[in-house]
Amino acid sequence: MTAPGPLTLRGVLLGGGRAGNDPSGRPTGPVDVELDEGLVVAVEPASGAPARLGASEIDLDGYTLLPAPAEPHTHLDKAFTAADVINPRGDLDGAVTAWAGHLTGLVDRDEAEEDIARRARRGALALLAHGATAVRTHVNVGPGIELTGLRAVLTVRDDLRALMDIQVVAMSAPPWTGTAGAANRARLAAAAEAGADLLGGPVHRDPDPAAAIQACLRLAAEAGLPVDLHMDETLDPAVTWLAELARVAAELPSVAVTASHCVSLSVQPDTDRETICDALAAAGIGVVTLPQTNLYLQGRDWRGAVPRGLTSVADLRAAGVTVAAGADNLQDPFNPVSRADPLETAALAVAAGHLTLADAYRAVSLDARAVLGLPAPSLQPGSPAELLAVRGTSLPEVIGGASEDRRVFHRGRLVADTRVTTRFG
Repeated sequence: MTAPGPLTLRGVLLGGGRAGNDPSGRPTGPVDVELDEGLVVAVEPASGAPARLGASEIDLDGYTLLPAPAEPHTHLDKAFTAADVINPRGDLDGAVTAWAGHLTGLVDRDEAEEDIARRARRGALALLAHGATAVRTHVNVGPGIELTGLRAVLTVRDDLRALMDIQVVAMSAPPWTGTAGAANRARLAAAAEAGADLLGGPVHRDPDPAAAIQACLRLAAEAGLPVDLHMDETLDPAVTWLAELARVAAELPSVAVTASHCVSLSVQPDTDRETICDALAAAGIGVVTLPQTNLYLQGRDWRGAVPRGLTSVADLRAAGVTVAAGADNLQDPFNPVSRADPLETAALAVAAGHLTLADAYRAVSLDARAVLGLPAPSLQPGSPAELLAVRGTSLPEVIGGASEDRRVFHRGRLVADTRVTTRFG
């Protein structure tokens, strides 16, 4: 890894339509990129000089340089539990039930916090190795587990601060409302005091979703925190609480709001869907689509033309809503197969969400960072030096091939370096 100070990336191709590319974004020639004090300071045609051994230079011949991805929605406290926490039904309710049973056993173990921290660290570093220098993770707080998982993931956040930015969402299960929800409201308040960065949870599963939305946003306003809510994560067209979220968010403009999943939006009538999308845009709510987990969990009780289970990405983007794409669960009962790779998410956004390659990469990079409230790298002088170099010479090759051969730069420093060697014969 490199030390703080000036760093030059030699002979790299740019993947964002800037210097060294034609207007369509196809690379036409290599460039040298100079980094210093956490910023891109210069982008010039490649000098052709080889990188000097021992100098603050890296030879990136054969690589494409991109704005680093961000992971806008994952669950590090659940990571790598698929082998031990079985979801025989394969749907969302089955996963929720399986995880609740796991928590019941976990809280009785003295090493619970250590176990969660170990898996969360492994998940965070897997995301970093694949290029994500910023991550937002949801962490369960609730009966029995209380703040154990939160403390574990906050420790990982703080320990990895020099390598990546991690935002932690304290995620409460329902209820939030009435006398029955008092304990969960108190847990969220305690989580805010303990250092959580955001508050959240699946408010649409509360017995009174409208009151739950009010309770969560008002609690966040009191704590001075944003919210990231699991919203309408179902293909039931009767579940349409996004409109209420937009209304409440407009009344509380001090609270930054993200809505994740938003699956039932895709099965609304056209006029209703357009009205909801416009309301989300007017309220400034960012949306996160989670293609792999929703493809896995949703639509299992349908026959014939099974819906894809994603939100209405095209309609949201047409309305002006910022739509990010994330991996969600990482090899757990909600999704047993994710690789913690934003390029995998981008590929699924192309195949299942019908985004172009460029728009899909934007969804896992610039738009993901916008949802996280972070500045957007642009591969221009003055831009934050949050960068990913992937072996490949075009965006189709980078996303389609998803080479593991990658260099990851955070605040102008090389923080992850993976090389791949293939031999035949």
